[in-house]
Amino acid sequence: MVEMKPLSGRRKAYDRVLRFLLYFCAALTCALLVFIIGYVFVRGLPHITWQLLSTETSYINDTIGILPNILNTIYLVVITLLITLPLGVGAAVYLTEYAKNKRLVAAIEFATETLTGIPSIIFGLVGMLFFCEMLGLGASLIAGCLTLVITTIPTIIRTTQESLKTVPQSYREASLGLGSGKWHMIRTVVLPSSVDGIVTGCILAIGRIVGESAALLFTAGMGMGLNDFFRSVGDFFHASGSSLTVALYVYARERAEFDVAFAIAAILMILTLLINLAASLVGRKLKK
Repeated sequence: MVEMKPLSGRRKAYDRVLRFLLYFCAALTCALLVFIIGYVFVRGLPHITWQLLSTETSYINDTIGILPNILNTIYLVVITLLITLPLGVGAAVYLTEYAKNKRLVAAIEFATETLTGIPSIIFGLVGMLFFCEMLGLGASLIAGCLTLVITTIPTIIRTTQESLKTVPQSYREASLGLGSGKWHMIRTVVLPSSVDGIVTGCILAIGRIVGESAALLFTAGMGMGLNDFFRSVGDFFHASGSSLTVALYVYARERAEFDVAFAIAAILMILTLLINLAASLVGRKLKK
């Protein structure tokens, strides 16, 4: 049996310094996070009123309301996810389970990783030129949704791919050995085992959608009016509408209404938390 030699004084001091730095960095990160969230809540929560949440901005009545911005944000999240999730998960399944050309797969993976690091304002410019100008959609919610699809689909593909790769190969071999077909094996064994990664990608995509402002300024526009989805679907898709982040920019940068801006920031944090909790609960239900 090999005897462990005691650490020297120099090694102990080195160990303590590194441990102190590790704890210090962790504490500093947590403190900054708590400070930012606390500061936003302290400045924003007192200014959140029922009138602010349930009305729209009116220059005639001299009132400020963000109900259209809340609804536009929900519309953007729902419609973007309805398009992005099937495309992203389907592409990840094909690249991981079906694609045979390894060079092509590597090229696509490199492209998706590159797209995840591109600034969102570039997606906004491309979306404005292609969806708004070439396709004639103009500054509308549907143009913003399609731009957000391009923005978030690389994240969905990469997270789903990494989750699919963590499923043991023995699961696939056992399912195929019991007589399952390729698609049946993927649907009943591989995808349920990788639900956590898919939900993680969904949460990251939601965070990107809710926090996006630069791309939406160029594509969805800055309309502050109420767009009724159920009254006229066609008019809704072609109507300009600003999300909460765009409204925050307008009130803070152009109107100097900092109280309203902090209230919107607090609402954004609460909305993001609620959506992420809902996505986590759905992921747990699907896993069961």
